[in-house]
Amino acid sequence: MSSPQKSVLINNNSEKILGIGLIIALCFCVLCLFVSLEQYLSTQQHRITTSLSIVFSYVLFYFWIHERHQRAHQRKHTHELTQLQPELLRPTDILIVYASQTGYAEQLAQQTQASLQQGAMQTHLLDIAQLDLTTLQKAQQVLFIASTTGEGDAPDSAAKFTRTIMTQSLSLTQCRYAVLALGDRHYQAFCAFGRQLDQWLHQQGAKTLFDMVEVDNGDDGALRHWQHHLGVLSGHTDLADWHPAEYETWTLSERHLLNPASQGNPVFQIRLTPPASSHWQAGDIAEILPRRPGVATVLPHREYSIASIPEDGAVELIVRQMQQADGSLGWGSGWLCHYAELGEKIPLRLRSNRSFHPPRQNYPLILIGNGTGIAGLRAHLKHRAQQGQHQNWLFFGERQRAHDFFCQADIAQWQSSGVLSKLDLAFSRDQTQRIYVQDKLREQATELSQWINAGAAIYVCGSLEGMAGAVDAVLREIAGDAVIEKMREDGLYRRDVY
Repeated sequence: MSSPQKSVLINNNSEKILGIGLIIALCFCVLCLFVSLEQYLSTQQHRITTSLSIVFSYVLFYFWIHERHQRAHQRKHTHELTQLQPELLRPTDILIVYASQTGYAEQLAQQTQASLQQGAMQTHLLDIAQLDLTTLQKAQQVLFIASTTGEGDAPDSAAKFTRTIMTQSLSLTQCRYAVLALGDRHYQAFCAFGRQLDQWLHQQGAKTLFDMVEVDNGDDGALRHWQHHLGVLSGHTDLADWHPAEYETWTLSERHLLNPASQGNPVFQIRLTPPASSHWQAGDIAEILPRRPGVATVLPHREYSIASIPEDGAVELIVRQMQQADGSLGWGSGWLCHYAELGEKIPLRLRSNRSFHPPRQNYPLILIGNGTGIAGLRAHLKHRAQQGQHQNWLFFGERQRAHDFFCQADIAQWQSSGVLSKLDLAFSRDQTQRIYVQDKLREQATELSQWINAGAAIYVCGSLEGMAGAVDAVLREIAGDAVIEKMREDGLYRRDVY
């Protein structure tokens, strides 16, 4: 059992513990007040003991009442949620469903609801035991927080759902969903129920709001990644982190504009040097704690795919300067691309992103991305070059070749050295008809099938809206759902999309 789960169990039992303590303290008070203890204590000691026991009893009584009030509020809240009427669900409402064994998943569901409500979103919280078929088929946006027990089992509360609903073939094409899967890597079946739920929902035609987030033993980094998605979903990316992280102090050493005269927002290559030797892998994430001149409050973290490997001696990022609705610069991109001066100290934390790490073996590798998604792919190609692994095929898309061909020199060098055996580029604005990376995939369907049949892995990095979904649809069109799902299970189809 993980430490967060243990803490929830302790919280759930606190009312009983306080109640027992209160009874003992009251008994001792009665003993002091009404039983003669002169043969054991002096008059002064007796008075002090009596006073302390009364104060202690009062304190216990206060916390016992407070705990009962909290528990009663939770029970009332849960009762209200079980009365959710499916016909009252609106298309913009978000249904938050938790499958909890010890209460930890429920706690995270409540925090998820609070974050979305801060973003002015209408939410409904529901135990999976109360989720019926009608509600599931009515809901258009669902967030699942799913724990795994034992050796890969669903929580007891999910027994009815797994037995009566997950055994059916349904049409959930109206539904967009995301899964926060809780687990412990010490067990072989890590996040098994969350993964089963994610696969079943996909098989029923549901589409993802964003990719599944897996949490190892309450890992704060993974939970901050979930919060990042919640911020994007609600349109309020300034929500405070649940658990502030510890950051190292890195130095902004270089910043280069990659797309002068582009039709799009400026894109910069950022170089950050560490305070000491640091280690990360291709696929990992840099969490930045941004600052803003004149803003004293702590801003929420921002996440960026790392575009370099440790042998480069620095973390390199490829960041598009974003603008908020009021025209001001984005918190993270504004800090890195505009406000921070060269030489300035940047709070940075490296986060392992296991779901986008390099393949375990020297498989052929198909890399697909657009825009600043080239960052994550660049790190993988650097890693492959270092390992002497030369069977790599890159699909990359942007607006115009003349202005938006990011990492062009790197790509040319990888071609000449044989690291890139194939390259397909899609510059959507260079011709009348818009051409995107998914169109290039479809053009290369025959050879892509050959690479997949030869055991190739597929890595996708870039925008979730538009590119990632379209690429997924074309891959399934080319290889078939069964093949792509098997690749996902085997870790051969991985995505870092945002």
